[in-house]
Amino acid sequence: MYFLWYLLIGLVAGWIANLIMKGSGSGLLINLIVGLVGGLLGGWLVSLFGWVPTGTIGTLIASVIGAVVLLWIVSLFTRHKTVKNS
Repeated sequence: MYFLWYLLIGLVAGWIANLIMKGSGSGLLINLIVGLVGGLLGGWLVSLFGWVPTGTIGTLIASVIGAVVLLWIVSLFTRHKTVKNS
């Protein structure tokens, strides 16, 4: 049962992070992956500041923080298309 709960939190965290970072709507699977990896990254990052996320809201906040950081790091390495005005 907890596995399904973590998937749901990861999906919501990935979706919220995608909205915060002004993503192009990556889709359900990508949002889930970003949210789950972001949850691991976020848990590690907030523990560096001495905060241990507890409960659903704390876990969601840490996951969103990690997912936003993950999307920011990915954006540093991906090429953005520029539009030329003629």
